[in-house]
Amino acid sequence: MLMKPGFKQAALIAAAFIALLWVIEILDRLLNLNLYQLGVYPREPLGLFGILYGPLIHGSWNHLLSNSFALLILGTALVYGYPRSTLPVFLGIYFFSGILTWLFARQSWHFGASGLTHGMMFFIFTIGILRGDRLSTALAMIVFFVYGGMVWSIFPQEPGISYEGHFFGAITGVLAAFLFRNHDPSPPAKEYPWENEDLEDENETDNRDK
Repeated sequence: MLMKPGFKQAALIAAAFIALLWVIEILDRLLNLNLYQLGVYPREPLGLFGILYGPLIHGSWNHLLSNSFALLILGTALVYGYPRSTLPVFLGIYFFSGILTWLFARQSWHFGASGLTHGMMFFIFTIGILRGDRLSTALAMIVFFVYGGMVWSIFPQEPGISYEGHFFGAITGVLAAFLFRNHDPSPPAKEYPWENEDLEDENETDNRDK
């Protein structure tokens, strides 16, 4: 049986993935590796490698920094709220957003973890609506309050931004929410002392009537 991770453990898991991205970016800069060429390049055979490597590569420090904050918040929410679903949802967004980008996006290099962040935000928000329990609703409200602006970034904006990666990440996240909405058990309903007192009063009344 999978134990539910605590909030701190969930944050550490998210931070470990972010640390990997920073190591890759530092090596890219120090060794002048030009890793952007491992991004997705639509409908070109070599561009298929980007499905695997594209989310790990960033075009600038600002790009990586903004994605790092989003990955920390959204990744923590995903792991903490949906531990059973985390791995299949993460992998599904990771690969299927890349596949759809390779199939349908503009012919340009597409890279960065933004597809992941959009996928996780749309997953957490959508599954919160579908499940409706207290934890799911709270997580949905938090991520939408912080990153609800991602809704606008799935549409064309600046030429150098892969809105297609954002869009396909979001679509994959929504689909994953429908597929995995019942994968994690609902948290137990919280009982309040006054509820137990009311139940005891009802039992006493029933016993007197008998």
